Amino acid sequence: MAVTESMTGGTPGQERAVHEGILRRQSARESSARTYARALPIVPVRARGLTIEGADGRRYLDCLSGAGTLALGHNHPVVLEAIRTVLDSGAPLSVLDLATPVKDAFITELFRTLPPGLTDRARVQFCGPAGTDAVEAALKLVRAATGRTGILAFTGAYHGMTAGALAASGSARDVQVARLPYPQDYRCPFGVGGRPGAELAARWTESLLDDPKSGVPLPAGMILEPVQGEGGVIPAPDGWLRRMRRLTTDRAIPLIADEIQTGVGRTGAFWAVDHSGITPDVMVLSKAIGGSLPLAVIVYRDDLDVWQPGAHAGTFRGNQLAMAAGTATLAYVRENALAERAAALGARMLTQLTELTHQFPCVGDVRGRGLMIGVELVDPDTDHTSSHTAPLPGHPDTAPTGLEPTRTPHPAAPQLAAAVQRECLQRGLIVELGGRHASVIRLLPPLTISDEQATAVLDRLADAVAAAARQHATHDPHQPRHPGSAEHAG
Repeated sequence: MAVTESMTGGTPGQERAVHEGILRRQSARESSARTYARALPIVPVRARGLTIEGADGRRYLDCLSGAGTLALGHNHPVVLEAIRTVLDSGAPLSVLDLATPVKDAFITELFRTLPPGLTDRARVQFCGPAGTDAVEAALKLVRAATGRTGILAFTGAYHGMTAGALAASGSARDVQVARLPYPQDYRCPFGVGGRPGAELAARWTESLLDDPKSGVPLPAGMILEPVQGEGGVIPAPDGWLRRMRRLTTDRAIPLIADEIQTGVGRTGAFWAVDHSGITPDVMVLSKAIGGSLPLAVIVYRDDLDVWQPGAHAGTFRGNQLAMAAGTATLAYVRENALAERAAALGARMLTQLTELTHQFPCVGDVRGRGLMIGVELVDPDTDHTSSHTAPLPGHPDTAPTGLEPTRTPHPAAPQLAAAVQRECLQRGLIVELGGRHASVIRLLPPLTISDEQATAVLDRLADAVAAAARQHATHDPHQPRHPGSAEHAG
């Protein structure tokens, strides 16, 4: 269980009353669209590194990290110092797109980290402060540069909440977006997984683009996540990414890499595309690049820079505090080899978490890259044993050679995942849910997490899975389970 401490000097009862009062007022006054507040009924009042302290006096290990925004954790000293320096200097805090020493330092540091082949011919556009603003800018850019309108995107994608970003995400209903299969092992869309599944996904894409009767004209661009985050922590195979790069290059289709959540060392490389060695034409960046403050940019090849003045703007694109915090974060990650640290520690955590698949039938899969980790919960009471192989695009009666039938995974268990999330919170661990059915426990700890803290995270998660699995076993598998709302339970 979480450690309970007094933070404000009040009694535990007084702290609890403050905590409950704030949550009650939030429920009465804020929009029904709120999300994290429903599953995580806490009231943060102080934070440092991995740790958050709540108004009720409880302490939590935060593996949500602002949905991946906090590369260095909460209130890292180098970030606070960078912010204080700007505040104490008397510099303006918001300057639209004017040049400033703070912005110049940020761009210089950002360009130091870019994939080889992009730095020497890159342009940067500061957008509105959210990642979805940068996605909108990227889509607008490639449409202007190519004179085309359509976009290629992938099943399970998440690129934001504005209209264009939603169109490119997995829930889209926009006819201008062609949806392509994203390769994965556990729930392979072709039922084979591994390298054969990635090969089929690539062939499907090629067939769609090269068949004049496919109904998909040559698009303005392809947008992809090197690791799907909200889609359930699904790393793209490096070979498949290289195939997408060749495919788009050969057809003069700009490739957009959405590195909003995967960037700044999160996956064990500074940018997730670095694992495969590809250089995208456009990179969409936000979250960690602002050092915990709102900042979003796109970086792209100079020959795509066909915009006229004012073609894309935003009032809050000149946030000087975010640029200063971002410069400090980028430099700290680079100078202290935190991407390499994330790769090594993440590999160890994945190895230990994989043991859960042997201990608990409800843990269907463990996957990830670096410190971007997912644990998928399934319903073990339903055993799907049907097998199938997928036909090649354009050859519906012919199964691809060399592919073995694979066993269909158990159905996703979103209610069980929600129960694990609640059990984690009871033990002082904050985790996020993701995946197609919100059945994946997601871990996004700061890159500064220590070995001891990582052990504590794994122990609490394993304990939470065990508790939720015991509760699951007491239910009739043929009866619906109602986990209830954490917000209303409080």
